[in-house]
Amino acid sequence: MTTRTPPAFLLSGTIVSDGTVVVDALVAVSGERIAYAGPRTGFDTSSLPGLEEVELPPGTLLLPGLVDLHCHGAAGGDFPGGDLESARRAVEFLHASGTTTLLASLVTAPREDLLRAAGALRPLSEEGLIAGIHAEGPFLSHARCGAQDPRFLLDPDPHLLRDLVESSGGHLRTMTYAPELPGTAALVQALVDLGVTPSLGHTNAATTTTAASLTRAASLLASAQGSTTRPTVTHLFNGMPSLHHRDPGPTAACLRLAAAGTVAVELVADGVHLHPETVRMVFALVGRDNVILVTDSMAATGLPDGDYDLGPAGVKVHNGEARLRSDGALAGGTATLLDVLRRTVEAGVDAASAVLSATAVPAGILGIQQEVGSLRPGLKADILAVDRDFGPIRVFRRGLPLPRPVAAVTAAPSPAS
Repeated sequence: MTTRTPPAFLLSGTIVSDGTVVVDALVAVSGERIAYAGPRTGFDTSSLPGLEEVELPPGTLLLPGLVDLHCHGAAGGDFPGGDLESARRAVEFLHASGTTTLLASLVTAPREDLLRAAGALRPLSEEGLIAGIHAEGPFLSHARCGAQDPRFLLDPDPHLLRDLVESSGGHLRTMTYAPELPGTAALVQALVDLGVTPSLGHTNAATTTTAASLTRAASLLASAQGSTTRPTVTHLFNGMPSLHHRDPGPTAACLRLAAAGTVAVELVADGVHLHPETVRMVFALVGRDNVILVTDSMAATGLPDGDYDLGPAGVKVHNGEARLRSDGALAGGTATLLDVLRRTVEAGVDAASAVLSATAVPAGILGIQQEVGSLRPGLKADILAVDRDFGPIRVFRRGLPLPRPVAAVTAAPSPAS
């Protein structure tokens, strides 16, 4: 593989990073790293001679490259499918769309398919193109399986978990599990022992069961040597019963523990999975430091409506909504993380908070916050330049400019009702 030497360059605009906004700011890049990020008046041009300024339109916002912990594919590429070249196509599209760091998500499938998919994604992790793998299943609730194929759901099996870790070359980073299933306690212990972050989801658990499992997972992670992460909740509200005042279910416990900073909750804020007011409510209740914006994207992301696959399941996309052909259940998303970020701001969340939840918070879950997720000196030069409406202008990854994505969305998702 031919590698390019990143140029030294300078970007001007308004920095939105780490929960703050800095107007009339500069970001200087030298090689693969950020050399300076802050007010224009604080930069000494003589410190980095030969910098070339990249021309950007007035009003440009400079964001850290986005970090997506939950995506199944894009541009026709399907991560669970186990095809390396298909996965590469998805990764290239997502990088060029502003998601410069991502986990490749699997779905519930037969054991052999799971191990094959984990093995196929291993080279992408080793090349640094993805930050690892997220296994969404197979230890999930039949009652709340959503688009997960119920034929292949299993009770927790630490042996299968270890086989997945081995097949991935140690690059399995997170796993979604339902806490009410038998054997969950042993599974959570095994996850932590193997360096995999537990993510509760696709569950029909009572609120007490949910709280107990997440609290225990948080305690185990806090005690684990070298661990700086905390448990997460896979796409809060989706794949679990609705909150009811006499039977609060898992949602109440997830919100309470997120507000306490014990866990972080994923939101698929694409205008389809959640109503905008729900998104704004969660930010107000639990705080931006405890929210992770994700896409749950699948192969149709960046492509027109039509028929696609999500692992073993057939999916039909109409008006940007992805649903199983078999029963009409939501089957992932078709928005990029920049789309999700834009819709979060449109929902009434301030830009600094929305950007934090799409960058530094997920980077912290992965334990790579000293590498990506912020515009700070020394971090990797993953930079997203957007206009005031969060429309894409330029993307840089590891200091290199990326081409505009080849695929283009032709139908935007309709607002949630």
